[in-house]
Amino acid sequence: MAKSNAENMGKSPAKRKAKKEDTPLLEVVDTQNLVSDEPESSEVVDEVEKIPTVDPRNALNDLTGKEWLPETKSFFYQKGLGSKHPHAQIERLHPAPYSFQDIARLILFFTKEGNSVLDPFGGVGSTAKACALNGRICTSIELSPEWHDLSIKRLETEVEEGAAANHTFINADCIPTLKTFEDETFDFMVTSPPYWAILNKRADHKVKKGRVDKNLATNYSDKSNDLGNIAKYEVFLDTLANDVFKECGRVLREKKYMCIVVSDFRNKSEFISFHSDLIQRLSHIDAGNECELTLQGVKILAQNHKSLLPYGYPFAYVENIHHQYILIFRKTKKKGKGK
Repeated sequence: MAKSNAENMGKSPAKRKAKKEDTPLLEVVDTQNLVSDEPESSEVVDEVEKIPTVDPRNALNDLTGKEWLPETKSFFYQKGLGSKHPHAQIERLHPAPYSFQDIARLILFFTKEGNSVLDPFGGVGSTAKACALNGRICTSIELSPEWHDLSIKRLETEVEEGAAANHTFINADCIPTLKTFEDETFDFMVTSPPYWAILNKRADHKVKKGRVDKNLATNYSDKSNDLGNIAKYEVFLDTLANDVFKECGRVLREKKYMCIVVSDFRNKSEFISFHSDLIQRLSHIDAGNECELTLQGVKILAQNHKSLLPYGYPFAYVENIHHQYILIFRKTKKKGKGK
């Protein structure tokens, strides 16, 4: 199945630029007898220098220096296909999807082609789709049979027939499943976990208009082992940190990265700084083999397309939360344990 131009933008920048910046072959000419009034030109040297190359020391990704630099900004704008795009119809069935294009940027920076990527909260396969379009191999774990089936269907219809067979889709609880993986199996972990039980709260105007009126799901599942159904926030945080991400750290290869996409939220009248709470739980948590998870940065994923709603007006300040956080951790040797 042919891919749309929008989807092809998720492909490796190095590969895209190769088509635009191909340098014509230089003709070998005997210049011994050529006479010119012009000074010697450095055009050939300059042309060679313009050819994009990946530093041979770069063991992280397949980006050139020019492609690497802008990806180190502390923010970028969320990008999607648009709700009416034919390849956005499966994604929008999920109550909390994230864009495969945003995940593709992370995958392209934190992996090389052919590397293995883990998503313990696979949802409807945004990570799997980003991997499929960019030559990475995904292992996607999803508790809900509905979302699991849709993620496979998504690759078959939005990438190409047979694409799902190149990846591993597991319909199960990620907590016991992660324990079955051997140490240091994966090259990268990226996911967006449940934001506690916020999808179970009473539907506000935005949810009613955007999902209830359209008969779309408003929560992850009704399963008792769904982390989004844990009643107490502190229990949810501890479970997420110790039973999920600590295990993700164990199965991650040393010096490799994990990116966690989260958002802060309100619980009734209280603002919950979920991203900072999770950072506190995960910083320096044991990751096995004398390693730990160390925070490398926090990137803002700005959602500038979202509509403003008059929360609190005219009585109190209530924030329109139009960004997410990408928490970037690396598996490193504990201090004093390095070689």
